[in-house]
Amino acid sequence: MENNKFMQMLENFLLPIADKLNNNRYLSALRDGFMVALPLIIFGSIFVVIANLPFLDKLLGESAFAAYQDALGPASASTLSIMGLFVIIGIGYKLTEHYEGEAIYGGVVAIAAFIILTPQVLEGVAGVIPSAALGAQGMFLGIFTAFISAEFYRYFVKKDWMIKMPAGVPSAVAKSFSALIPIALTLTVFLVIRIAVSFTPFDTVQNFIYTIIQEPLTQLGSGLPATIVAVLLIQLFWFFGLHGQIIVNSVFDPIWYTLNEQNLSAFQSGIELPNIITKQFIDSFLVGMGGSGMTLAVVILIILIGRSRQLKELGKLGGPPGIFNVNEPIIFGLPIIMNPLVLIPWLIAPVVVTIITYISMSIGIVPKPAGIIVPWTTPPLLSGFLATGNAWQGAVLQAVNLLIVMGIWWPFLKILDKNYYENEKTSDSNTDSVKRTS
Repeated sequence: MENNKFMQMLENFLLPIADKLNNNRYLSALRDGFMVALPLIIFGSIFVVIANLPFLDKLLGESAFAAYQDALGPASASTLSIMGLFVIIGIGYKLTEHYEGEAIYGGVVAIAAFIILTPQVLEGVAGVIPSAALGAQGMFLGIFTAFISAEFYRYFVKKDWMIKMPAGVPSAVAKSFSALIPIALTLTVFLVIRIAVSFTPFDTVQNFIYTIIQEPLTQLGSGLPATIVAVLLIQLFWFFGLHGQIIVNSVFDPIWYTLNEQNLSAFQSGIELPNIITKQFIDSFLVGMGGSGMTLAVVILIILIGRSRQLKELGKLGGPPGIFNVNEPIIFGLPIIMNPLVLIPWLIAPVVVTIITYISMSIGIVPKPAGIIVPWTTPPLLSGFLATGNAWQGAVLQAVNLLIVMGIWWPFLKILDKNYYENEKTSDSNTDSVKRTS
């Protein structure tokens, strides 16, 4: 009875929050904006891995290895290093699309507004935009700019402040002239903002956003307590049938990607990596081991100890996709959703693994994530190796984490399997009895 009350309380508290987050237009645009940038980010990450293959410097020699890295460098410099640009275009596009406006103009006005606000002086040379401003350093400014520019563009369009072309003018030309005044007015607002901020001690809007918002939030998000809260929320939302990653990542991704970019820059420069918590810390060492909740460990455990027909079949069904971090068969087939028997391991196992992974990296047993974005379908062990900059310790840590999750789940899965097995025996017995009677 007490258990039911607790479950009801959690449901009443979490579901409204999850519903608001899931349906929030800004968080949806933010999430979808990162998805627009993801193929480019992964492309750049692949070439970072190729450019830093282990022992290649020994095989090629120093000068040949440096030339090899220089040749591959543009792949990451034109994608990962300026990922903020792609995210901004994606956010502006998706938010304008949500308002049923001309989405492409929402994307281009967002990027133009961002560039207006971005410092255009590098080491005393005017007209040069620092690449750092287009990546992690400018991420938060870009996000706010995309939101605000899309809203201004929409506002001016709704006011019907547009040039109407006569019938017979080609559609592309008519749309371009219709967007002219809303875009011009929107960009003028951002130019005024840039000029106004130049008279403050911050000098640029980017410095203002970085100092007041981005730096404090990044510091908070890089800590273990905030990460544990994020992981717990992912698990809780999933338990109630909501996609926990989509909901929580919408809030935390800007922070995690910023931390990721800082590590990538340090990795490429050959200096100490500054952050443990990054996007790849979450994706490779938690989600990247069978999906949310690291359910590949559950699949392995089912294969090893499962006696009931239901779990044996589930192990066969969930095994192949689980290797590639697709765990819907386990979430819906075990089931995990609204199943009190698995709530404790479902919540506890990821938290334990988060703490162990964090400690392992903080004391130097395992290298920190190198900032390389590994595709989420990459199987465990390989993803840990790649995420840590081709370090074998990353793969070993993933293997250890899988064993830890198996140990936490073992008594609970044993109980669940026993219940299924007893129910199947009873059902088989009843069926045999009916057959004999007939």
